[in-house]
Amino acid sequence: MFDRPIIVFPEAVITWDVVSFEALSSAHFQPVIDAAAEVDILLLGCGPAMQLVTSGIREKLKKAAITIESMDTGAACRTYNVLLTEERRIAAALFPLD
Repeated sequence: MFDRPIIVFPEAVITWDVVSFEALSSAHFQPVIDAAAEVDILLLGCGPAMQLVTSGIREKLKKAAITIESMDTGAACRTYNVLLTEERRIAAALFPLD
């Protein structure tokens, strides 16, 4: 269990410097964009309920050839594990459930 936002890559977990979903900007996704050579899909765990990101965030990731999929954090964790076993090129940006 974690108590702050994190970004999970197959080989590393880093803390994510964002205070809330509402405060998200495209700049918050720079660590994922920096890893774009190894990431095709970004799962966004929005906390207890799925929320949509802005078109600006979606477009910035698309320019880096990364597809973002928003869902609640529990679903993002489960999906991450399934895609990881399929050897997909994924990362997950996760907000805590509380």
